[in-house]
Amino acid sequence: MNKSRALYFVLFLLIIFLGIMSRKIALIPLYIGDLLYAVMIYFLVRILFTNQKSLQIIILSVSICYGIEFLQLYQAEWIVELRKTLFGRYVLGQGFLWSDILAYTFGVLFAFIMERIIFRNSNQKSA
Repeated sequence: MNKSRALYFVLFLLIIFLGIMSRKIALIPLYIGDLLYAVMIYFLVRILFTNQKSLQIIILSVSICYGIEFLQLYQAEWIVELRKTLFGRYVLGQGFLWSDILAYTFGVLFAFIMERIIFRNSNQKSA
């Protein structure tokens, strides 16, 4: 499979844009933003580790998402203040929800499937 950091980076930026837009449009359910967050993490991990096996990327991506979600249970004053900033709100989130865990799981699986489809089609075109 021909993996390109540039393509992953473009996908990463596209997902960030879609994620921000999902928070601005009231008709889009909040879980879509959480799902897109996981997709973004998957592609970020893929940018950093293009030659790793997909299972390793999935495990690392899910671990990062879950770790950030469980970190929301930590309520020290400094991190609560950080979460009040734009960066903190987007990266660290604001409150723990089990539904976010589910959205992250589906988001990473969605990204994996999307990656398979993109690279399968690109490999077929180059053959």
